[in-house]
Amino acid sequence: MNIRRVWNVNSEINMTLLWQIRRKFSVTSKCAVDLGSKDGELRVFIVAGEVSGDTIGSRVMNSIIKLSPLPVRFAGVGGKMMSTQGLNSLFPMEDIAVMGIWELVPYLNQFRVRLKQTIEAALSFKPHVVLTVDSKGFSFRFLKHLRATCVQQGMFSPLHFHYVSPSFWAWKGGEARLKGLLQFVDHVLCILPFEAEVCRSNGLAATFVGHPTLEDVSEFQGKDATERRHRIQGNAEAFLTDYGISSGSPVISLLPGSRLQEVTRMFPIFSNTLEQLKGSFPNLVAAVHVAPNQHVEDYISKAVSKWSSSVVLVSGGSHQMKYNSLSASIVALCTSGTVAMEMQLARLPCVVAYRAHLLTEWVIRYKAIIPYISLPNILLDSAVIPEALFRDCTPSKLSSLLKDLILDDNLREKQIIAAEKVIKLLRPPQTSFGCSTQGKMSVPVSDCTPSMVAAYAILYYQKKLE
Repeated sequence: MNIRRVWNVNSEINMTLLWQIRRKFSVTSKCAVDLGSKDGELRVFIVAGEVSGDTIGSRVMNSIIKLSPLPVRFAGVGGKMMSTQGLNSLFPMEDIAVMGIWELVPYLNQFRVRLKQTIEAALSFKPHVVLTVDSKGFSFRFLKHLRATCVQQGMFSPLHFHYVSPSFWAWKGGEARLKGLLQFVDHVLCILPFEAEVCRSNGLAATFVGHPTLEDVSEFQGKDATERRHRIQGNAEAFLTDYGISSGSPVISLLPGSRLQEVTRMFPIFSNTLEQLKGSFPNLVAAVHVAPNQHVEDYISKAVSKWSSSVVLVSGGSHQMKYNSLSASIVALCTSGTVAMEMQLARLPCVVAYRAHLLTEWVIRYKAIIPYISLPNILLDSAVIPEALFRDCTPSKLSSLLKDLILDDNLREKQIIAAEKVIKLLRPPQTSFGCSTQGKMSVPVSDCTPSMVAAYAILYYQKKLE
């Protein structure tokens, strides 16, 4: 197994901060660093199953490398981003990138094969820490089977961390289901401010680390002072110039998703929506954001080749190109997901759309206890961002909502103002971790990213080992 050994090369981490974090997570018994010190290295097995998880995973890997006093080795499943941090993925991440309920049925055999392969690889690697990132359908089955196998075989069971708490708060009986995680999850890294407290009240150790999308700010513009506003301003003029778009042509960003199954479901709807909008905006240019997934890239390239509309394909692997495009756009049409947060960072007004298998939609309507699907609306408990869901997700409905948004300055301004509130709620817990420029400590706010807070928890959270 060609797994790159990565050494700790960061000599600028504030050791006072590190000690404060370790004290925060100290309870009894062993933490990951203690476990790794016996072997002279820290072995981390990490699993991500989609593009957003790949980004999160790569950032946490980088933060662990920076903070660990031990050499670090990684193994597991991930994508292109995680490979840059030393991961040689067991198989293509796309093999487990399946969402929904009934949507999983055609992939069940492949799912089982990959699950078995992942468990066997983890057992062989003998990690001190296992970290799963989102993709709870695969992640929880993996963690559950791995722990059961370790117990059955009398083997050491590594610490289990899961990054991105399942949305228990959105479903009937969801909070009670948290107790079911106690047997195979040791610590949950939460991205919403209210989740950690609810997890802890149900006996599950948890830490609020902040929303991972906020790290786009520092990656896009470095440690610039303006990042405190958590706003990304791309170069709109460069985008228009590079693609020969006249300043009088309105640009709409289309973000159809990152998984092939959702893209094939949503993209035809987006395409027909664009055709309807051309009646009101004949010079409209579509900037289609393409996830770094070969299957998605092939599908979209083939689909847009038949368009009569002006179109630009935006690579999802380039932050610069992505945010330049968003800054040049007047509005965006998004499939529900992480991209709604990217619109908040870019302060780009948008409409959120979502369709699924008919049976999956029925389950959602029956089980859901919240009226919204996009995170900004959920946090603000208000339909600030227009949503077209399930049967309402039609080209005519979407084109109407987008037309109103394009023509009404007040509607767009309302979303921009709301974005400021949403970002404030999702910032990493700086004061909780001593990441303040006040007092005796002098730690850059940029060091308190969600991935750094998550890495602290992974390295120094202590669990009583039997």
